[in-house]
Amino acid sequence: MSIIEVSNLTKTISNGANRVEILRGIDFTVPRGQYVAIMGPSGSGKSTLLGLLAGLDTPTTGRIVLDGEEITGLKEDELALLRGRKIGFVFQSYHLIPTLTAEENVLLPMELVGNGADAGERARDLLTAVGLEDRCGHYPVQLSGGEQQRVALARAFMVRPPILLADEPTGNLDSANGRHVLDLLLSLNRQEGTTLLLVTHDPELTASADRRITLRDGRIVADEVAR
Repeated sequence: MSIIEVSNLTKTISNGANRVEILRGIDFTVPRGQYVAIMGPSGSGKSTLLGLLAGLDTPTTGRIVLDGEEITGLKEDELALLRGRKIGFVFQSYHLIPTLTAEENVLLPMELVGNGADAGERARDLLTAVGLEDRCGHYPVQLSGGEQQRVALARAFMVRPPILLADEPTGNLDSANGRHVLDLLLSLNRQEGTTLLLVTHDPELTASADRRITLRDGRIVADEVAR
């Protein structure tokens, strides 16, 4: 059964007197639990596609269904609730709140779905899983870039989302931390059964994927099942 269904997705923006087609008729489905690497040169539409799947932007035309729920046409408050229940998102620039500790940042998604009795314990367990059990009370400024990315990863898994989207999750990391993040993504994916869609140029991330989708000039030019 498909957890993601995308039909005839387009995105066009106005640039002065010109109209720029960023995505042109994108169609694909993703089975539950699959790990998909989205590849392509800069400007091919990868990050735009990820933003549309997350409900952070609105398509010009087309249809997106996530876990049986069509998101195109939803209001912003409805999209926020859907993201809170169904989507984890790892940004390349982390997007941590500087005035909150690592543990408090990981707990943030629970504000949308309601704090459970075990929320604090789960946050600490996730920080332990990413190797930051001794950094729970530290603020982002006290953490290295690799540590901040691991906090963002723990936060993305906090509500056990069925879908996790990540935009260049290893793009700002050295090779050692990049490998660690890859291992965490794969292990948490297996433990939680989360479907992964990653925009990446990292050969290790693409080599580990179940499937590779390549974009060029706003179109899918290759869609290959890797294993």
